[in-house]
Amino acid sequence: MENGRFPTLDEVRVAVELKSVSTVHTHVKGLLEDGILEADEFGGYRLVEDSDVASRDVPIVGRITAGLPIEAIEDAVACVKVPNLPKNQDFFALEVVGDSMMDEGILDGDVVVIKRQTSAENGQTVVAIVDGDQATLKKLFRDKKGFRLQPANQSMLPIYRKEIEVRGIVWKVIRDYAVATSPRAEVVPTQEWKTLDLFAGVGGIRLGFEKAGFSTVFANDFEPKCADTYNKNFNAPKLTVEDITQIPDEDIPDCDFVLGGFPCQAFSVAGYRHGFDDELGRGNLFFDVARIIKAKQPSGFLLENVKNLRTHDNGKTYRIIEETLQDLGYFVKARVLNSMAYGNVPQNRERIYIVGFQDPDKTEQFEFPEPVPLKRTMQDMLDIEVEEKYYYDNKPLYDHLKNEVIEENEVYQWRRQYVRKNKKGVCPTLTANMGMGGHNVPIIFDGKGIRKLTPRECFRVQGFPEDYKLPDIADSSLYKQAGNSVTVTVIARLAEQMLRVI
Repeated sequence: MENGRFPTLDEVRVAVELKSVSTVHTHVKGLLEDGILEADEFGGYRLVEDSDVASRDVPIVGRITAGLPIEAIEDAVACVKVPNLPKNQDFFALEVVGDSMMDEGILDGDVVVIKRQTSAENGQTVVAIVDGDQATLKKLFRDKKGFRLQPANQSMLPIYRKEIEVRGIVWKVIRDYAVATSPRAEVVPTQEWKTLDLFAGVGGIRLGFEKAGFSTVFANDFEPKCADTYNKNFNAPKLTVEDITQIPDEDIPDCDFVLGGFPCQAFSVAGYRHGFDDELGRGNLFFDVARIIKAKQPSGFLLENVKNLRTHDNGKTYRIIEETLQDLGYFVKARVLNSMAYGNVPQNRERIYIVGFQDPDKTEQFEFPEPVPLKRTMQDMLDIEVEEKYYYDNKPLYDHLKNEVIEENEVYQWRRQYVRKNKKGVCPTLTANMGMGGHNVPIIFDGKGIRKLTPRECFRVQGFPEDYKLPDIADSSLYKQAGNSVTVTVIARLAEQMLRVI
């Protein structure tokens, strides 16, 4: 406080030597939402007295199996400091034993922070009590016969019970600790790996990496509507909505890894493959990624794009990208992965993933994940009750669809003049074009009628967890966001592989 008042945003910008007021505004907005700051009567901000959103000691009350259930015991043996927990809510922590949840990024030896509650939505990862006093960590699903506790490991079978007791849902996974055994000792990460979430969209890459134990220190996207969705699902840092070309290097925090799916329209079939000559400048945004990598010198990076990047302009485009990264001192590996083969989601989505490290030994040690069996079907993605607005009955396109869209468990597309059934029995690649009109959205027959997928179903097909929140905005924006996103389950597996070598 100076001269009887608190600083304005521009005064904060000058004081911390930032060039962009919007960068300051994004961070201040997050602090306001978290209750750390409040506006004062002078147009500035002040700390909230007795704010309780700082790091809290969460008691570790025992072990939980990510495998067969074990006896449930709650007896605090240590504490873990966890930042940014919601106010007035109860949390406890458990050490994980077993690897049945590995595809969700929960590994043997991790600590899971649990929000204590007695109910959960389908698909949430829960602490469940079965058979009276046996505890297990699984994804919860309800069906007509009772409950299914589903592991996230292809080699393990689900547990079926008519009755269960929910003790809480997984809020955060913490990894790589030196765990002290004395009561109320702090659990300290051996290393915090800081990431930049560039071209962040709605946070698919952030979700995958934070599941693996990485920490996000900066997030950016140019699309304002993305902030509605992103900021509903993440605490600080919130999404900085600004043109990345206008953000100076000094306004971006230092980091260990740069992550980003730089705009792919310029290289995709749907975008007519203009590449670096794209009139909208989308192809050239790769060079801003290179600029930031050069300035921040991270240990490594993960970049994502459409598979056509590799063959665009007879391979010249990818060669320029790879040589640019190599000239910055990085050793690079790249591979095209299909979400249906590597993410256990029923979507035929091929994307190229470019991984690089400064250390050649780490690059040599890094291995892309192995394929996993596709166990999840389109039926697993669908809602039971769907609003009438998604059905085509009595709408102009219905006459073109009624004799073609006739099979459940199949996915169809309207191709302007005809209906095409996806021969692989999975969802075709979700694209941003879904936001341009309903006919671009995949079509199904759900037993009740012919309809398009809902936005929530599209997010499921992209591997987003059931507790991911969708804001009350136009469906067209949500469809576009789902189509532009990454498949979270694929990203989580890549993050795990990167973590193994660092």
